[in-house]
Amino acid sequence: MSIVEKVEDMITPIAQESGYQLIDLEYLKEGQNWFLRIYIDKVGGVSLDDCTFFSEKVSAVLDQQPENFIPQAYYLEVSSPGAERPLKTREDIDQAVGEYIHVKLYNMIGPYNSYEGRLLSTDEDTITMNYKEKTRVKEVEIQRDNISKARTAIEF
Repeated sequence: MSIVEKVEDMITPIAQESGYQLIDLEYLKEGQNWFLRIYIDKVGGVSLDDCTFFSEKVSAVLDQQPENFIPQAYYLEVSSPGAERPLKTREDIDQAVGEYIHVKLYNMIGPYNSYEGRLLSTDEDTITMNYKEKTRVKEVEIQRDNISKARTAIEF
């Protein structure tokens, strides 16, 4: 089990009890430093006070773990996912119907390996979205198992 998976299993109940949704979790090295980044959200969005509160709760739980639970010294960061939040689960994508999203694909559909546009609908196996090609609006159906990454996007 990876560090991210262990931490996620540990803090998901804390997030739920506190009224937050755990959006994403990253453990990565930048330069000489390691970072454990936790992204949370809730209805109406999260404030700086929410991030501070959740950071303190998570820090207390992580500090109780064995010393080698996370082998490197790290910085703990808790924040909102921002305007372009990841859509990691089936439920995340289903809840984004009507939103403007960006989707990266494993295998190209037509000439593109990514699409950005409005998510129109979802079903068990596919999502349907519209996108602009030059001045025309087109529609594309994408198999869920062809989606490598998805996130909300800002429409310009």
